[in-house]
Amino acid sequence: MNKNTKKILIVFSGGQDSTTCLIHYAHLYKEIYCITFDYDQIHKSEINSSRFISQYFKVKKHIFVDIKFLKNLSKSSLIDKNISIFNNHQLNSLLPSTFVPGRNILFLTLSSIYAFNNKIDSVVLGVNTIDFSGYPDCRNEFIKTMNRVVQIGMDCQINFKVPLMNLNKAEIWSLSDYWNLSEFVLRHTVTCYQGLIGNGCGQCQACVIRREGFDKWKSNPEYYMTQLKEKFNFYD
Repeated sequence: MNKNTKKILIVFSGGQDSTTCLIHYAHLYKEIYCITFDYDQIHKSEINSSRFISQYFKVKKHIFVDIKFLKNLSKSSLIDKNISIFNNHQLNSLLPSTFVPGRNILFLTLSSIYAFNNKIDSVVLGVNTIDFSGYPDCRNEFIKTMNRVVQIGMDCQINFKVPLMNLNKAEIWSLSDYWNLSEFVLRHTVTCYQGLIGNGCGQCQACVIRREGFDKWKSNPEYYMTQLKEKFNFYD
């Protein structure tokens, strides 16, 4: 396979979804860049996981950006240990307490600045709206709107890629398995809101969604691979 010679930037947390994006694009692009944000999240082990994974895949450059100030502006159980990860959000009862208001707005804004200054045309975010936690900043409408804002505000043609947007968790497991790396994702990624690597705590919403997707995929891998191939563009 001839790899794309253009650069690509992945917003990289070290979790299942962003790692699956990295795995996929590592097979398609010669130059992979990663950007990881430290917002003083309680599950800080994901930062160590992201460092190990990016080194494993020999990305061109991986930068870590300190945005701990977000803790002073935003309320979430992911940045305040006094808030339960099992409750609804204090400011909007329709959202889980793990929602961090403004996080993806900030992630995409800062990633776009980095991309612009390093002549990178594509920014990848591993969000999806099928099996997810109900965060409004994971919706396709938000991503498209933010992309347009960046293009106007910086007079550029940076494009946001969200390859997992329409995949369920079983299909995301299938994608990592397509590249023969599902076991790697299982062992080395941090999805758990309590920061436990691999299978996690098994109780938080992120762990439940991950495990249910894994069990569905394992129950019928051929079916989910077929579904993946019907929905996913392997060369995008």
